[in-house]
Amino acid sequence: MLSKTKKENAIKKTQTHKTDTGSPEVQVSVLSKKIDELANHLKIHRKDRHSRKGLLQMVADRRKHLKYLQRKSVKRYTKVIKTLGLKK
Repeated sequence: MLSKTKKENAIKKTQTHKTDTGSPEVQVSVLSKKIDELANHLKIHRKDRHSRKGLLQMVADRRKHLKYLQRKSVKRYTKVIKTLGLKK
C-alpha cells in the first residue's frame, strides 16, 4: 500500500496547478508508484496471484491514461514520460 507521504510526493511531482489531484499526469504518477511498490511485493511473494492480478489491472489503467494523454496533448505526454522515467 502506498503511504500518504509517497502519494503526496508523486502528486507534487506532476501537478499542473496547486490543487490538481485528478489530471491524467497525476493519475499516471500515482499509478506508477503503486506499480513499483506492488512489483517489489511480488518479488518476495511470488505465489500471490491476487496481487498479481491487481498489478496487471494497474498497468492497463496506466496505459489507458497515457494513451489518452498522448491523444490530447503530445507535449504533456512527453513531459510525463520524461519526469517519471517511463519508456515509450
